[in-house]
Amino acid sequence: MSYFSSGTWWWPYLFILAAGFAATDVWRFLGVYLGGKLSEDSDLLVLVRTMATALVAAVIGNLIVFPGGALAHTSLVLRIAAAALGFAAYLVSGKRMVAGIVVAELLLVAGLYLRL
Repeated sequence: MSYFSSGTWWWPYLFILAAGFAATDVWRFLGVYLGGKLSEDSDLLVLVRTMATALVAAVIGNLIVFPGGALAHTSLVLRIAAAALGFAAYLVSGKRMVAGIVVAELLLVAGLYLRL
């Protein structure tokens, strides 16, 4: 069974749905089942949280240093400044994510508009 097994119009959609479910949702259900039995302070849950945070940080760093799409048309200095000022706004606003996101987005849009 492969992506190109059938010539019907609906087969690729069914294949993507089944493959996506098998790759992600099974692990999510297992995590919910096992996570409900662990205490929040357990070493395993702390490790999982730490690794998830590290993965998010790596993705953000990758997007800043090696951007794609419209972000690729901005300078590295603008991208770093937007991330730094967005983080500063997040801290100043009492750790409100929306404030950090809005400040970073406004700086990026202004930089794209002014072609910095």
